[in-house]
Amino acid sequence: MHILALITGLLYLLAAVCAVREILNSRTSQGSIAWLLSLALLPFPTVFLYLVFGWKLFDDYARDRTQNGRADRPLRAKDLALVDREKDALWPVQVHVSELPFLKGNEIELLVDGQATFDSIFAGIDAAEEYLLVQFYIVRDDRLGQELAERLIAKAKAGVDICLLYDDIGSTGMPKRFRKELREAGIKVSSFNRRHKFLRFYGPTRINYRNHRKIVVADGKHAWVGGHNVGVEYLGEDPRLGHWRDTHVRLSGPAALGCALLFREDWEWATGERLPPRPPKELETPGEESALVMGSGPADKLEECAIAFTDLIGRARERLWIVSPYFVPDVDIRTALFAARLRGVDVRIMLPDNPDHKIVWLASMAHADAMVQHDIAVYRYTDGFLHQKVVLVDDTMATVGSVNFDNRSFAINFEITLWFPDPKTISAVEAMLLEDFKACRQVGMAEVESRPLPLYVATQAARLLSPVL
Repeated sequence: MHILALITGLLYLLAAVCAVREILNSRTSQGSIAWLLSLALLPFPTVFLYLVFGWKLFDDYARDRTQNGRADRPLRAKDLALVDREKDALWPVQVHVSELPFLKGNEIELLVDGQATFDSIFAGIDAAEEYLLVQFYIVRDDRLGQELAERLIAKAKAGVDICLLYDDIGSTGMPKRFRKELREAGIKVSSFNRRHKFLRFYGPTRINYRNHRKIVVADGKHAWVGGHNVGVEYLGEDPRLGHWRDTHVRLSGPAALGCALLFREDWEWATGERLPPRPPKELETPGEESALVMGSGPADKLEECAIAFTDLIGRARERLWIVSPYFVPDVDIRTALFAARLRGVDVRIMLPDNPDHKIVWLASMAHADAMVQHDIAVYRYTDGFLHQKVVLVDDTMATVGSVNFDNRSFAINFEITLWFPDPKTISAVEAMLLEDFKACRQVGMAEVESRPLPLYVATQAARLLSPVL
């Protein structure tokens, strides 16, 4: 009985600590009240759930970012005389969230699907002369992963400095042999939570807060960003999912340095090692387009990713096309979408027809059905699995990145988004999406109203988990 009383007392003490932390770090009153009531009434197992899903420990990440002079980066960019002040003035919210300006002089190439993406990435790796920064949420030890490893090892033996960063959860199952081969070739390899043993053991970041970014940077001149990870399913070789529809971008020019800066921040938090900036000796301007690199994540003081996309939705006047594999928006995003439709905007949401994660798919269906009920067009992609993360607003902005339209991407994961305000890339994104719409079916009210009762109950139950999906 004494032991039981001691355990109970410690449990309530831990619940009190969690409650105080939640009060001090609250973002939404609804979520905080739910946590506080659960901690008071059911300390077991709530305290352990809170450690996994509620306890954010990224103060040191934010501190490292500040010490690295993130706020001074726009000044350094201005010294390069490549800041697009006109675009900065047009998109102040995105600039403030990014803490970086729009930079001119870039060449942008859309990469549709896995083969084009990895052909481009591998060509960039082969051409690298000084260094490579490689970061993926998922790196598998399959045929594609082995090809990546072989190319990186060859470049390392040729004297190129290489860092490889992967997420602990996304790359669960990566064998030690895979990492050992890379390290023996002189490649620096790290998981995102490698340095944080306490967090890895108890799980707050290992389970819930993940680094979802996909970034490859070659010599600070070229960067690749988008939705693809390293696995043969991204080439369409998973027989269950079939054709994998995804989009990446090759960005060549000054804005590639923004991708390198985000990688350096992640690397320092993961390893404790501060990588030197290493800008190109001659900053090339291979194109004429502007681009903004926006990093976001749980270390942000506010939910800055949600702020940037809410502002984007609010500025739509003619069309707003959103493509995402997971659509689990919070109340602010839903309200902004409903308001856009009431303004007469052509709001379209493209989602996969088939699931890869059942619970998320069910929650997404509930939210999508609500969109249809508010006269927002929902399209289901039927030619395989849809995984691209793309937004198109009027003729003014296109975005491509790793951000899904869900709370996890907006508030929990570390993400990256590229913003393109120039007509050339906007037209290319429009043409790409028009082709995708041809492979879609539109969801109508008849389909929504005819959902079988068990499916309807399942979707509504899954919707309750929206904050953590």
